[in-house]
Amino acid sequence: MGKPTGFMEIARQDRTYTLVADRIQHYDEFVIPLQEQTVRSQGARCMDCGIPYCHQGCPVNNIIPDWNDLVYKGQWQEALQVLHSTNNFPEFTGRICPAPCEAACTLNLTDTPVTIKTIECSIIDKAWEQGWIHPQIPSQRTGKKVAVVGSGPAGLACSQQLARAGHDVVLFEKNDRMGGLLRYGIPDFKFNKTHIDRRIAQMQAEGVSFRPNTHIGSPEYPAQALLDSYDAVVLAGGSEHPRDLPVPGRELQGVHFAMDFLRQQNKRVAGDEIPEDIALSAKGKQVLVIGGGDTGSDCIGTSNRQGATAVTQVEILDRPPEKEDKISTWPLWPQKMRTSSSQEEGCTREWGVATQSFEGKDGQLTQTNLVRVKWEKDDSGRWQMQDIPGSEFSLKTDIAFLAMGFVNPVVDGMLEQLGVELDARRNVKAATEGDKRYSTSVDKVFSAGDMRRGQSLVVWAIREGRQAAQAVDEFLMGSSDLPR
Repeated sequence: MGKPTGFMEIARQDRTYTLVADRIQHYDEFVIPLQEQTVRSQGARCMDCGIPYCHQGCPVNNIIPDWNDLVYKGQWQEALQVLHSTNNFPEFTGRICPAPCEAACTLNLTDTPVTIKTIECSIIDKAWEQGWIHPQIPSQRTGKKVAVVGSGPAGLACSQQLARAGHDVVLFEKNDRMGGLLRYGIPDFKFNKTHIDRRIAQMQAEGVSFRPNTHIGSPEYPAQALLDSYDAVVLAGGSEHPRDLPVPGRELQGVHFAMDFLRQQNKRVAGDEIPEDIALSAKGKQVLVIGGGDTGSDCIGTSNRQGATAVTQVEILDRPPEKEDKISTWPLWPQKMRTSSSQEEGCTREWGVATQSFEGKDGQLTQTNLVRVKWEKDDSGRWQMQDIPGSEFSLKTDIAFLAMGFVNPVVDGMLEQLGVELDARRNVKAATEGDKRYSTSVDKVFSAGDMRRGQSLVVWAIREGRQAAQAVDEFLMGSSDLPR
């Protein structure tokens, strides 16, 4: 490393946020970037640790020490080349990835990991600002046609890689705009949609054709048409079947899936009009968010920006420890107490709480009945949940959002028509190793991303999209120069 003693001389410094009172007034990104010299100094903190466990922590296997060192030396364009060699969309991961690489950093043993995510984002943002990013147009075309279904990060990465290999790629999306969950699942204050739009422009120049408003598996677009018209098909439609909460009162007006709420607000920000009869709003309401993950946090941030009176978030699991046991967890992702920027903006958080029922008046939600629970291991060592007697309580609730994750892809329609084999969790069955990587049970049909692996992170989706592209290229051409 260019600065072997940097980690001893330079303190960790990360990006900050604008004030809560200011940022909840709008839906723009509110992260304050570091100055260039500060980013270079942070790159100098990457130590010569011998075994870079950050590689193991990063699903796309970013070559992190190399571009940290290049940033420290001011060699930004070289850093961009190294970054792009493993990751098609660093501006995505630099904003919304939880950074398992930092958890795996050797300096995380002292809770001062290198600010890898911030350096990554700084490289790509500078590259866009300086005009260093251009379409990579293949020198020749193969004449092979590939259909990719689903324009989230897996579908985008797969499409871009295949187009750069010279194939004719058509990317299908059921929604009116490309981007999948990036477009309609993640609030604009966390991820501005211009990041998607400029990548789409780049991919169009590289030869990718985009087909929004095309729902494969619907009567208008039967799945068989893809098999008849394309040399290969990649299923990258995500995991969109939300986990429901089958308790009394679930049918009341005011109980909604989180994604319905988030999708509407993203459409508003994009300039769409939401019909009054289906519009969801937290303005002036007591909001309950059920589920403690990222989607729940997104509901909190959106509710506060809409003008909620109060927001409560409940999680069925116990409160995690404030600090992990490094000896037993590092370099793996630790379970510990985390507070998101949305939670900082204002909410009451409750752990070890289960929902018993919803109550309402004239069909409208007015109250949620809950109970505190405890988790204990049974004789076989499996965790079991039990209600704590006498711990029942109720919350006045005007609107409740179910943010408890997703169980599997939507099977009705495309997957049912294709007849692809599903695994035990009802994801599309396709292996990632062996001779038929990412291949489904149906000839020339592949699958990648959340549709194959289940609900996961954006960085895993990009990895699988890239690897599936290499497998498809090899299937079509007999060999492939695309990185695996």
